Amino acid sequence: MCGRFTLSRRDGRSLAAELGVAEDSFADYHPRYNIAPMQNHFVVTLERENRKVPPARWELANSWARDNKRAARCINAKAETVEKLPTFRAAFKPRRCVVPADGFYEWRGPKGKCEPLWIHPRVGGLILFAGLYEVWRPESSIWKTTFTIITTAANRLIEPIHNRMPVILSDRIADDRMNPNEADPLSLKRLLVAPPDDLLVVTPASPLVNSVKNEGPELLRDCDPGA
Repeated sequence: MCGRFTLSRRDGRSLAAELGVAEDSFADYHPRYNIAPMQNHFVVTLERENRKVPPARWELANSWARDNKRAARCINAKAETVEKLPTFRAAFKPRRCVVPADGFYEWRGPKGKCEPLWIHPRVGGLILFAGLYEVWRPESSIWKTTFTIITTAANRLIEPIHNRMPVILSDRIADDRMNPNEADPLSLKRLLVAPPDDLLVVTPASPLVNSVKNEGPELLRDCDPGA
């Protein structure tokens, strides 16, 4: 599962460079330390071999949906069934994306005393969650982009904490997976697997993470997410 994540890069220009998008893509960028479902973020898509970063809301509302009442239940899609379920099936073919982050949260311990954990790359840098996006129209003249994050069975690092984790793609293969012209989208399921056990590390985070109302570097306490 992935229910909260971070993108704490301090500089929008360096973020644009790392993602391979136009320098002005993040003119209004600011670091995020507690991105939660139903909040705005952005996704990376591929259009004519060029990467784009449209703003998007973390939920999945299908283009044919009359409303977004079910969208909050669709923040994650299971890799094992993503191409079969009606909610995700249409997007799986042409609307594959990645969701930039530099870490995600999980919780450990008994209910009521759960300890938040920040799970992030061992050597720093971005991680790219495999995702899907949909465009729907909440009003007659306005189209909105929404997204979901694909999860898979946890690797050995995460398994003691949770049995699911987000699929993390390398930058090298991200474009292959996002290619909307892929003739055989089903062949791309081979990429929807857990990352190597040594890619990530687990660091205790502040209990402030427990409330989605809290945002700021203090949530990572002594962690240093990098510049």
